Amino acid sequence: MIQRRSVLTHTASLAALATLPAGVLAQNRKNSIVMAMTLEPTPGLDPTGGAASSIAEVTLYNIYETLTKINADGSVTPLLAESWEVSPDLTTYTFKLRKGVKFHNGEPFNAQAVKFSFDRAGAEKSVNKDKRTFANLSTQAIDEHTVVVLTKEIDPDFPFLMGQATAVIVEPKSADSNMTKPVGTGPYVLDNWVKGSSISLKKWDGYRNAAAIKIPRATFRFIQDPAAQVAAMLAGDVDLFPRITPRSVEQFKGNPRFQVLVSGSRAKTILAINNKKKPFDDVRVRRAVAMAVDRKAVIQGAGDGYGAPIGSHYPPSAPGYVDTTGVNPYNPERAKALLKEAGVTGPLEVTITLPPPPYARQGGEVIASQLAKVGITAKLQNVEWAQWLSNVYGNKNYDMTIISHVEPFDLGNFAKPDYYWNYQSAKFNDLYAKYKTTASAKDRMKLQADLQKLLAEDSVHAFLYQPQWVTVANKNIRGLWKDMPIFVNDLSALSWA
Repeated sequence: MIQRRSVLTHTASLAALATLPAGVLAQNRKNSIVMAMTLEPTPGLDPTGGAASSIAEVTLYNIYETLTKINADGSVTPLLAESWEVSPDLTTYTFKLRKGVKFHNGEPFNAQAVKFSFDRAGAEKSVNKDKRTFANLSTQAIDEHTVVVLTKEIDPDFPFLMGQATAVIVEPKSADSNMTKPVGTGPYVLDNWVKGSSISLKKWDGYRNAAAIKIPRATFRFIQDPAAQVAAMLAGDVDLFPRITPRSVEQFKGNPRFQVLVSGSRAKTILAINNKKKPFDDVRVRRAVAMAVDRKAVIQGAGDGYGAPIGSHYPPSAPGYVDTTGVNPYNPERAKALLKEAGVTGPLEVTITLPPPPYARQGGEVIASQLAKVGITAKLQNVEWAQWLSNVYGNKNYDMTIISHVEPFDLGNFAKPDYYWNYQSAKFNDLYAKYKTTASAKDRMKLQADLQKLLAEDSVHAFLYQPQWVTVANKNIRGLWKDMPIFVNDLSALSWA
């Protein structure tokens, strides 16, 4: 394993690079781009085999493709499917597939590959994050270029779901080795992976529209430390940093070498609570935690002011949003009273497990201070991403954790009995089942509002804020996404001016 240099050494070397004339580094690599990310993909490069959004940030639309494509404005257009039709009752989708498409290993893309991918995603041993969605599908290969997908659950957002990373089409013979040797139909292939440091992709000459790809080579560097993130951009060592630490924004806004984009999102940053762990199995305790948290202070401390308060698991920018921030308002005195009502008489000691992103680590400090004021002593436990995925997400071994859920349509997670929150509510399950099987858009909106309100009233978590993501890039880069309905870095859209 290659050890990372210390932050001080790294920063010093970047400072030396900064003495070069502005733009020299970029000019030397017009045929390539260096992009930075906070987290390295874990456990590998197969988005169907891990829940980390960082996997899709490298691979979706670059290495792997999906039947549909989600665009920056949230619209859905054809990708591997040329077109599709849906039955009036929204249960049957017929996809017409592109002809002449091949996988990186030379195998043909066809209806059988789509059926294999969807069946694999919903199989008993699948670890796909959206396994439940695929388990409810029946996929039929009508001919080489026609696929019919029957779904047991009505979902008008189905074409959107088919453009997410969990729905990538994999090649049957190579599927089991995609974690380290990814094979897809996309415009790029894996060139090199230096664990703990970087991943490099190179343009695949066999791509069906290879002539349109303007960036032959792209390198993703992994930089967790906020100070090092800023130094890398200022030095010109990195061309582009989506979702950079917002603490740095002001110094880039005034610098003519850079462009700064502030993006909306469908993400929800939450103080997740293990609903089965005592005393959090008592709604009064969860409500006390929620009322002890000043969301505006958290937004300032964790996101440097870039965010909007939320009271449920739904962001203000999404259709059907209802404001539930008044259900559990900031009220420390009421929080103390609720703890007393629940029989919590002495100081309540809890552990908040914090993954690496700055919003989590910084937010943890703010929230621990706020909880202390109502008699809750919070120990902050910093863990690496792999530990978080294993212990928190996998084994449900935690009290609380701070995390951003970035999937646009994920209310269904609250209906999963084995999800890491350990939330179980027959009322929610019934409501969600009605929501999924209601065809009327108006009626669905009403049910969607009821779901949001129920989650707020049950105080499943302390819902914190909808983050706004900041992208800093070299001023000469074109094709950047303005908004981010999903986490993706679409290299095919990028070019140098």
